[in-house]
Amino acid sequence: MIELYYWTTPNGHKITIFLEEAGVEYVLKPVNIGTGEQFDPAFLEISPNNRIPAVVDRLPEDGGAPISIFESGAILQYLAEKTGRFLPHDLRGRMEVFQWLFWQMAGLGPMAGQNHHFSQYAPEKIPYAVERYVKETERLYGVLDDRLADRPFLAGEYSIADMACYPWVVPYEKQGQNLGDFPHVARWFETIRARPAVVRAYARAREVSTKAVVDEDSKAVLFGQGRRHKG
Repeated sequence: MIELYYWTTPNGHKITIFLEEAGVEYVLKPVNIGTGEQFDPAFLEISPNNRIPAVVDRLPEDGGAPISIFESGAILQYLAEKTGRFLPHDLRGRMEVFQWLFWQMAGLGPMAGQNHHFSQYAPEKIPYAVERYVKETERLYGVLDDRLADRPFLAGEYSIADMACYPWVVPYEKQGQNLGDFPHVARWFETIRARPAVVRAYARAREVSTKAVVDEDSKAVLFGQGRRHKG
């Protein structure tokens, strides 16, 4: 049994997509990041960076105590290795997947996240910041498009790299991008969007919340964080 500490964000969707694709039994543990539940001491024991997603595996392969994991890339790698799914067994195939998984973690996710912040949520629209991150997102979409020009998925076969990237492309319009400019990304995007497991994963999200992750009430919680002391 996998316990998934989750909210309806791109990083959260990565993990529900994998669990639905792999047919792994799991239970959702919603963590409402808009109201500050991510700072609950019990959650911080699992995710010390006070971010979702996180998982607890009650039945790890070594038969020992439950394992808790935070960081969505680490979770995807762990689940792929646990199940033997969506990660090649050969050295070269694994490295292809890991490169594109880490590309998402270090590039596409953070840059698109800053794009979202400065274009949609910042109290003051700073033209330089908006242009900076819209252009960087465009560059990254271009990298993705080039990669997909001669293969159906990022590492050839559908993998955790695709599961990591797809949710960050879902809000492409809000990121100031037009998929018509990236035909290979568009083909890849539509292929993944139609997968039954992906449809189920996003249906689970609607069961948890249909409210926007960021609204006026949640901005102070999400964007006003400095160091928080215990006690």
